[in-house]
Amino acid sequence: MARNIEIKARVVDIGALAKRVATIATDGPIIIQQDDTFFRCTSGRLKLREFSSTEGELIFYQRSNQSGPKESFYVRSPTHSPGTLREALTLAHGQVGRVVKERTLFLVGRTRVHLDAVQGLGSFMELEVVLKDGETPEAGVREAHELMARLGIEPSHLVEVAYVDLLAKSGV
Repeated sequence: MARNIEIKARVVDIGALAKRVATIATDGPIIIQQDDTFFRCTSGRLKLREFSSTEGELIFYQRSNQSGPKESFYVRSPTHSPGTLREALTLAHGQVGRVVKERTLFLVGRTRVHLDAVQGLGSFMELEVVLKDGETPEAGVREAHELMARLGIEPSHLVEVAYVDLLAKSGV
């Protein structure tokens, strides 16, 4: 399985953060519309990410709920029929939530920086430091902390859980 080190943080001024990220980015910005449907899954999380009616990906991932940098294991599988896949997975497993967002993606070296405008929640930033095979998580954690410092992300802004959990807690 692929691995990365992730953090998620609330953002007060996403425009100002986008400007800071752009000054250090090696690629981007790329604007992506995402509609994520989460399904019941006992051993992690299973979501279908729809980009359009003919493009999506099924993603299974495992990670702990904690506010600081955390290791995530994931598998992604592309689909050209996200609508019928959503229907099949809903019938088989049931839905637990849906997250619609506009994501602005930047790359800073090997780190994916996501600036997310999440419907019903507001603005967030995610860092995903992609780990190499055999690389220790500590190297990615150090890199995440360094990037947080460069971007002015305070530890008090970190979020422990997924967007779908935040939406469920807020009653949206």
